[in-house]
Amino acid sequence: VQLQASGGGLVQAGGSLKLSCATTVGSIFVPGAIGWFRQAPGKQREWVAAISTTTSGVTKYADFAQGRFTIPKDYAKNTVYLQMNSLKPEDTAVYYCAVNRGSGLSRDYEYDYWGQGTKVTVSS
Repeated sequence: VQLQASGGGLVQAGGSLKLSCATTVGSIFVPGAIGWFRQAPGKQREWVAAISTTTSGVTKYADFAQGRFTIPKDYAKNTVYLQMNSLKPEDTAVYYCAVNRGSGLSRDYEYDYWGQGTKVTVSS
């Protein structure tokens, strides 16, 4: 699975961005999960949100993302998104999408494939 994340950019606080995660080869919707992570300058990578691609279809969010971020998906376009609303300066980071073929959702070591990251900058 080769992932490409895109859609990052500069946005003012309170604004929205929609990141995309697509595969260049094969289907992104392999049984397992698709996750979004982020890494801010000088900080460790942290989990943002994930959606299970098993029959459960469960979606989970980190506390800071709950209520502001969602994970829409488009099967026809073989793409998963991270819709980010009410953005804050502390959301500034490089955002990564990842795929795992296991059952975990929130731990980066559970993920097998990673995209290259897309930078999001939120100005105050």
